[in-house]
Amino acid sequence: MKISVETIEEKYVLMTPGSQKLAAEAMQVFPSGITHDSRFQRPYGLYIDRAKGTRKWDVDGNEYIDYFGGHGSHILGHGNAAVVEAVQQAILRGTQFGGNSADEVEYGQLVLELVPCAERVRFTMSGTESTHLALRLARAYTGRSKTIRFLAHFHGWHDAVASGYSSHFDGSAVRGVPQACAEDTILLPPGDIDAVEQALSESGDVAAIILEPTGTHFGMVPFEPDFLSKLRQLTEEKGVVLIFDEVITGFRIAPGGAQEALNILPDMSTHAKIIAGGLPGGAVCGKKEIMDTLDFQVMEEKGEEKVQHNGTFNANLVSARAGIAILKQIRDTDACQRANSYGAKLRAAMNEVLVAHKMPWAVYGSYSGFFVFTNPTGLNISPLDFDPLDYDYTVLKTSRLGYAQQLVLALITQGVHIAGFPGGWVSSVHSDADMRDTIAGFDRALGLLKHQQDW
Repeated sequence: MKISVETIEEKYVLMTPGSQKLAAEAMQVFPSGITHDSRFQRPYGLYIDRAKGTRKWDVDGNEYIDYFGGHGSHILGHGNAAVVEAVQQAILRGTQFGGNSADEVEYGQLVLELVPCAERVRFTMSGTESTHLALRLARAYTGRSKTIRFLAHFHGWHDAVASGYSSHFDGSAVRGVPQACAEDTILLPPGDIDAVEQALSESGDVAAIILEPTGTHFGMVPFEPDFLSKLRQLTEEKGVVLIFDEVITGFRIAPGGAQEALNILPDMSTHAKIIAGGLPGGAVCGKKEIMDTLDFQVMEEKGEEKVQHNGTFNANLVSARAGIAILKQIRDTDACQRANSYGAKLRAAMNEVLVAHKMPWAVYGSYSGFFVFTNPTGLNISPLDFDPLDYDYTVLKTSRLGYAQQLVLALITQGVHIAGFPGGWVSSVHSDADMRDTIAGFDRALGLLKHQQDW
């Protein structure tokens, strides 16, 4: 019997009446009924009630193995005991003192200890704030105005980084952003070192190059192995500030992030997610001479205007204590290694399921992430020898199209929750039982999809 698309959606609706009700109410409160663009899902998104470790439960009591991981924040899983205790103790002391604290000093010292490029650190409240500040510091330090970015790389939602991630690949301004702002950005194909060299030779006004060091969205579009070393050499020759956006990679692929794992030292790096233990928080790290543009005394002695930076909740007590608790565990345990190992095993096991189903899709990625390439254009590929380096971003990013939405829904009906790219992040506490249940759920989900498409 052929199963229609509606049948998978119907199963989803039948098992999530509480989410459906809340989604209807949310439509009267929020645009599209959501508070984050990536949570947009048809017919509606899940409403989660609680989470612990690798599992979470929706408002209807359905249990899911979680690979959304707080948008990559929960390297140690949900509700890590040390983080929970730290937050509970902190909140009894207060949340925002309107003054300095010993806690923020300890927090900053840990960041400097772990992040190779960090000679100074400034805390923010999000990844978007971190990249916003980093670019401002680079412009102030160099006296230049332009930024080089790579197509499809994500650096938050502020004006300077809005074009070229999911749309406006021609560099034009997205709606609501002044065209003049977009004109200060040079968008280049990801991984094209010749294009970088040409751009730097044509313009002497480039202040910074910012990129995700493992490639688009944690490696959805990876780099050739020698790209970063060549980029580092070029930026040093041209006096351009190299910024690693480590909002996802930081404290995940290694305690010191991508710069430690890849042994490439940027001038600055930006952080969020894991750095605050899954709570709101972020940071900019970098060379002292760049970070000094924030310093009252240094800039006064130079007779220069300092860069302004405020933020009511920067390094607030609760986020600081959560950050300290998680960073100590990352420093003192093999958490990153365990997450990376599970990620590799998960990708291999999912590809074996694809082979068994004779589906020309592939699961790929690196470290503790995975992507399901759903091959919407019908390329001749095999799951076991798929190499993403053979394809550019225009191909790999299309996996959001085609069967991605149906795969996400099908997996939810089988107790597995992934992100919509489609793919996800794993934690250091995902277990053999999680692996077994995930692979079984993936197998059943593919069966549903094959029936509905009559493959």
